[in-house]
Amino acid sequence: MDDQAADGWQDAQSVPGCYRHPDRETGVRCTRCERPICPECMIEASVGFQCPECVRGGGGTGHGPSASMPRTLAGGTIAADPRLVTKILIGINAAVFLAVMIEKSLLSDLYLVGAWPPAPFTPTQGVAGGEWYRLVTSMFTHEEIWHIGFNMLSLWLLGGPLEQHLGRARYLALYLISGLAGSALTYLLAGGSTASLGASGAVFGLFGATAVLMRRLRYDMRPIIALLAINLVITFSWTGIAWQAHIGGLVAGVVIGYAMVHAPRERRALVQYGTCALVLGVVVLLTLMRTAQLA
Repeated sequence: MDDQAADGWQDAQSVPGCYRHPDRETGVRCTRCERPICPECMIEASVGFQCPECVRGGGGTGHGPSASMPRTLAGGTIAADPRLVTKILIGINAAVFLAVMIEKSLLSDLYLVGAWPPAPFTPTQGVAGGEWYRLVTSMFTHEEIWHIGFNMLSLWLLGGPLEQHLGRARYLALYLISGLAGSALTYLLAGGSTASLGASGAVFGLFGATAVLMRRLRYDMRPIIALLAINLVITFSWTGIAWQAHIGGLVAGVVIGYAMVHAPRERRALVQYGTCALVLGVVVLLTLMRTAQLA
């Protein structure tokens, strides 16, 4: 076989690249236009997978575009800006950080603390003192520039792809409930007068959901596992880190993420939001248990 014939044979045997992402090899083609599509571009159809353009345009099926609205892997609507919620979350964190820098007294009203003053006094501040809002506000509060910098970088890198694959509503539910799970576990296990703050619980929830999503898409798991391992080592080796928030957020992220990407299509919304409600119910239960102990 001459060189020219060998080159032609190799080209014929090569795996095509996705028409939207040429650097990604794929063996799957759109059932309508037959263009090669990667897992990110696949949209589930009654038979096989379709590309976003064919679904968005109706593909000549006789149905209007709205009848075959493009959907994400988790069943959400494909948005024009796949990072809008991530940008808003980063903006809220940045705004709270600037407000705390300008007015330091705000910090004491936002961070998470179980009970103050501590036993044997009756708490008048903290979650046990009726300030339940601290479970939420602490998720958006940072005091150090390195802390918010690391969390927001992680949020940008992990949040964008998750928002794109899950859809805005599902992604926002994942973020908020993971953050609340981290706050609840910190409230339960940390000292009642211990203060904590930061978006780390929610970010670890994104770590967990990203690992589940990558496994679902059959991507190489080694990068996310290595990154998660490094963060866990830092969590348990550095002092002053609320490891409870990291673990609580991680567990919630894995559970919710699994429900988001593995829910059966015919009961997708029920399984996804039912799982979110279940995790949220556990958060409320843990909070009530700890409040009864401290109060």
